[in-house]
This record gives sequence, C-alpha cells and structure tokens, in this order.
Amino acid sequence: MAFVLIHGASFGANCWDELIPHLSAEALAVDLPGRGTRAEVDLGTVTLADCADAVREDIEAKDLRDVVLVGHSFAGVTIPRVLDLIPDRIRHVVLVSAVVPADGSRVLDQIDPGVRGLVEQSIADGVYHQTREGAAAMLCNDMDEATTASTLNRLADDSAALLSETVNLSGYSREIPRTYVHLTRDQCYVEELQQRSIALLRPDVIDLDTGHMAMISAPEKLAAVLNAVHG
Repeated sequence: MAFVLIHGASFGANCWDELIPHLSAEALAVDLPGRGTRAEVDLGTVTLADCADAVREDIEAKDLRDVVLVGHSFAGVTIPRVLDLIPDRIRHVVLVSAVVPADGSRVLDQIDPGVRGLVEQSIADGVYHQTREGAAAMLCNDMDEATTASTLNRLADDSAALLSETVNLSGYSREIPRTYVHLTRDQCYVEELQQRSIALLRPDVIDLDTGHMAMISAPEKLAAVLNAVHG
C-alpha cells in the first residue's frame, strides 16, 4: 500500500517535501510534464491526458497497487483520467482543496472571478507564470515569512492550455471511495468553489484550518488525515 501524490498548478513534486516524512507508508510524488523530472517536456504541448499518463507511468514503473491517490488543487481534473486508466490499482482518492468543475466545462470556468483575473494576467505565449506577489496573496496567507519564501521558491511555470481544456470527469463515476479535504482558510480555491466541488463529488469531507498549501504550512495535520484514510 502506498500514497501517490499529485501536485497542483505552478508546482512540482517537491511541494510535498514537508509532508512525506510524516506519512505512514511509502509515498511517490509525481512530477507532471514540464517540470522537475519531466522538465524537458514543452509546456505548450501538455494536455490533461499527458498529465494522467505521467501518473500512470510512475505508478506502473513501481508496480504500485492498493494506492491512496492524493491530488491537490488542479489535480482534481487529472485524477478522474487516472481512475479511467488504472482503476484496479487505486484503493482510495483524497482530494485536497481540489478543483472539480462541471463535466465538460473548463477549469477557468470554476475559478473565483477575483482570482481568475490574476490568472489571466499571468498567461503569455501559452504559459501560465505566477508572480511571487500574486502567489503569496493566494497561497501563503497562513504561513510565516520563512515558509512563504520556501513555497515561492518552488513556483514553476505551467501550461496555460490546461486551464482552458474541456475536462472529462467520467473517472469519478467509478466505485472508488473518495475523501475531500476542505481547507477553511483557502484564499485560492475559495469556500464557495470548494463547496461546489464537494457537491459534485459527494465525498466524505474533512475540514482543515489551513490555507491552500496545507502540505507545506501544516504537513503534520494533513499527514494525520492521510494516515487515517490509509489505515
């Protein structure tokens, strides 16, 4: 049994570094295409199918089974594609303030209007590039100065096309248990939007009093939730 961790937009696998030491089982943090171990991939070519393939490749390379699949933020639209690719390897899904727009819509359609403006201003030549100032406001409201700096130092460019690609949520129709970790101080994926995702998924819900990057700002708290799910 293992954890497989999928990061959100503008980050790579290293966003889980603080969390992994607190987990009770083996953990695999995946780099999606265009960053980290897959930095050679041109961001302008990346699709949601490519993201799901990257997760599948890493899971199959280690022959992991009985997986607790953990997705943060933007990973909410990658996970259902993974579930369709390798459903027999996944035991439980945990969504941490995960973006889940209506099936057939776009991630941009599910972003708070105030945040959406910041996102659209951060797109140029097919690349989504968050500024440190914008990211600090959205992601680091529950962090001290040192933790904020550490978080911002891990920012990565992302594919702008992923924000406007139509999502396919068919994988969520599979009978695989799921838990949604609702972050009560999140200023990025705000309360109303988390509640919309919860309404669509009808998961078990666990509240954490943290901002958007709980794996960095409160790794022990998030690990306790994941360890309890893992059993």
